Amino acid sequence: MQYSLPIFAFTAALAFVVVLVFAPQTPAAYADPIAVGGAAAHPAPQSLDVIGPVSTPGARDNYTVTVKVIPVAPPVVAAKGKAGPAVPAGEAQQIAYGMVQARGWGDDEFSCLVSLWNKESHWSTTAGNQSSGAYGIPQALPGSKMASAGADWETSAATQITWGLGYIGGRYGTPCNAWGHSQSTGWY
Repeated sequence: MQYSLPIFAFTAALAFVVVLVFAPQTPAAYADPIAVGGAAAHPAPQSLDVIGPVSTPGARDNYTVTVKVIPVAPPVVAAKGKAGPAVPAGEAQQIAYGMVQARGWGDDEFSCLVSLWNKESHWSTTAGNQSSGAYGIPQALPGSKMASAGADWETSAATQITWGLGYIGGRYGTPCNAWGHSQSTGWY
């Protein structure tokens, strides 16, 4: 009994050595991608978009980590005196985020847009201002102006956002300029 532990330890160590020495090695065809059907020496780089807080973007081997922070939409709340949303605010904001990025505006401009349209309509496609007649996410006055962006202007978040970003770009240059005007005057 007193020799069983040393014998077991010796046997286990010997087994590890045998496996390391005599284990089948990776075939050359698998080690060299060029040998397998003429594939490239390295696979195409892969990327991973990380949603949320990340300390530092970086890269390792063939994996590149890029940081894409997508602001989380606030809960959907109908604006005082306005109709409830036909499209959830978060969905409309995701559509807007892509359009803002496509225009070359950064996350700071998107943040201003979120603030502006939270104030105007809470991102409701059916929001209507009873006193002025303004309508939709961007509160177009009259709402029918948005027909220039699409026939579905009364219900489509994408159509309303397209029109609204065009209006902001043409009149104020950027969403932050429009937000600044709205804060100083109460309208944009």
